[in-house]
Amino acid sequence: MAVSFLNREVSDLCLGKPALKPIPAEATVSEALTVLKKSGETHVSVWICDHTARKVLEEGGGGGDCVCRCVGKICMVDVILFLCKDENLVDPSKALETPVAQILPKGNSIVRHLDPNSSLLEAIDYILEGAQNLVIPIQNYRSTPSRKKLLSKASSLSPTNHNGVEYCWLTQEDIVRFLLNSIGVFSPMPTFTIESLNIINHEMMTVSYHDPAISSVDAITRAYIEQSSVAVVDEDNRLIGEISPFTLAYCDETVASAIATLSAGDLMTYIDYGGPPEDLIELVKTRLQEKKLGAMVELIDEEFSLSSSSSSASSCSSDDESGSSKVTVLGRFSSARRSEAITCYPWSSLVAVMIQALAHRANSIWVMDEDHNLIGVVTFKGIVEVFRSIANARRKPERDNTSKQ
Repeated sequence: MAVSFLNREVSDLCLGKPALKPIPAEATVSEALTVLKKSGETHVSVWICDHTARKVLEEGGGGGDCVCRCVGKICMVDVILFLCKDENLVDPSKALETPVAQILPKGNSIVRHLDPNSSLLEAIDYILEGAQNLVIPIQNYRSTPSRKKLLSKASSLSPTNHNGVEYCWLTQEDIVRFLLNSIGVFSPMPTFTIESLNIINHEMMTVSYHDPAISSVDAITRAYIEQSSVAVVDEDNRLIGEISPFTLAYCDETVASAIATLSAGDLMTYIDYGGPPEDLIELVKTRLQEKKLGAMVELIDEEFSLSSSSSSASSCSSDDESGSSKVTVLGRFSSARRSEAITCYPWSSLVAVMIQALAHRANSIWVMDEDHNLIGVVTFKGIVEVFRSIANARRKPERDNTSKQ
């Protein structure tokens, strides 16, 4: 029964999923930022389209439909890490005019196309190969002439509406949620401990609370690719909190300034739910001036000014009543989860960890021992690998029987 469930078509997971927010690969980082902020999405898809075939057809010379393909995704994390480079901190305005294609991860197939009639098992295999997002066709309007006529007039900034087809994408979180909703199919495996299932990864990325946050950039980059987080620890290697790419995705580009000037501990406070405290903002600006990075100060002032102008008077009055020193005008910050680390134990069951991760929108859960020492991490990728092992176990007896014959 479990194996037949894993063979279900991946289109079952696409019900109700919205169409992708696309940008062309030649769009600038600045344009990508505008789309991210206006859409409210954590990331948007990046596409390359070949319109040559369509142009030939329109000119009466034969040909076919244009060919479009999603080649990646752009997220606030990409922008923040890009701006953290020394040359970009000096001149952020110039950096923001860089084409998004140049800042996409190289050599990492984190976005993969998949047919809607492919199996859930195939989707899981792509995830285990390193995919974060699976691009799936969700609608086809070829039979509707009026719709097709409208699509022919579509802007170059809407490449997913090509040939009457729209796309959505599935994330690792979507797949884990789908598996959890049908967890009874896999009984009794979900009640097994994460230790017995051997999904605790003991190779963790950590940074000391007092270390400069800039020293963790490589770890954050790796955590972003591996869909994990960076643990912030004290001098005894005890877990204090985390720097999560998922949290950074809800921030804005000015966080690059915080990474360049603050400690890892202060960075956690800066990116925490609700926006950074005013005293930290001023500290960042002071240190930027000391480093002769005045252009980044201007970027902060511009961003906070735009956010302030769009905030309501009621939010200001509520701050006065509560005595809060948080800057609550930053809409993206308000959607992020706290940088407090989510933890479990080796004896926690698989289903308990799945529920915990999904409830907190956490791609990874830290594992503690009985003395509250940090010993490992469990990721969505590790979780789906457990479900993939069911199909492997079924296939092994079949191979054994074949070899005996």
